Amino acid sequence: MDSAAVDRFEAGRGRLASLAYRLLGSAADAEDAVQDTFLRWQAADRERIAVPEAWLTRVVTRLCLDRLRSAQARHERAVGDWLPEPLLEGDPMLGPADTFEQRESVSLAVLTLMERLSPVERAAYVLREAFSYPHAEIAGILGITESASQQHVHRARRRIAAARRGGAEVDPASARRVVEEFLAAAVSGRVERLVALLTDDVTAVSDGAGLARRLLRYGTRERVASYVRAGFRPTPAKRRLAGGTPVLHVALVNGSPAVLAVVDDRVVGAVAFEVRDGRVASLCGIAAAHRLARLDELWRRHEADAPVIGTW
Repeated sequence: MDSAAVDRFEAGRGRLASLAYRLLGSAADAEDAVQDTFLRWQAADRERIAVPEAWLTRVVTRLCLDRLRSAQARHERAVGDWLPEPLLEGDPMLGPADTFEQRESVSLAVLTLMERLSPVERAAYVLREAFSYPHAEIAGILGITESASQQHVHRARRRIAAARRGGAEVDPASARRVVEEFLAAAVSGRVERLVALLTDDVTAVSDGAGLARRLLRYGTRERVASYVRAGFRPTPAKRRLAGGTPVLHVALVNGSPAVLAVVDDRVVGAVAFEVRDGRVASLCGIAAAHRLARLDELWRRHEADAPVIGTW
């Protein structure tokens, strides 16, 4: 393959990776899908490809659909052990973020909700909302009719909107202030203040410090507050598990504020928050090393703000 063909692919690699990440919710799987797309580009009769961008988009999308439909993926995602892989702000895999729809489509909350969609609904939704493809092009990419594309996007929007309970965009600075106040209450043990900072319909999910076989889920303000207080209470056992004494930073993860526990410049845990109307509507706690690998890699190259809690 000549250098021009390689350059043409590399020019679109970031867009392909961002598309694949939104479809799969995993940076590692997205990178694999992009690499498989490159191999197909390498083997293709490129002189017969009229519009390379459209061809590459179709290939990576269909590779992602194959992964979502595979028996292994169905099993992993059906038993409730799946969480999106969090990405640190500035990661190019987050992709376009010019509109509210683009930013929302890569949030951990929406990536999780998209698990309720069929693979084709998910692909049509992402292509339309995040990348603004017209329905005629979506139909060509997915091998469906234009009217079917419109129906898939409509159903996906309706199902996500219903689950989001009217969620709207929140000013990042305001959301950060809520999370910092929430963190201070959690570390100090002020459970009543924690409860007051939670919405009535709050939910929380955790991978149990990376040790649980199944995801842990919590509902009601009192149960979530109890889970948070227990999780943020420092103990010698937690420090041993973390490999040292963490410092706590607040950073943006997938466009939302998150608390990162960092030991020797290594991210050992993350709690991502969704803030609505000045209160916390959902939390997602992640500590499994394989889910944090890419975030940790970028964090090591990231010039972080001072920790909000320097001794935990």
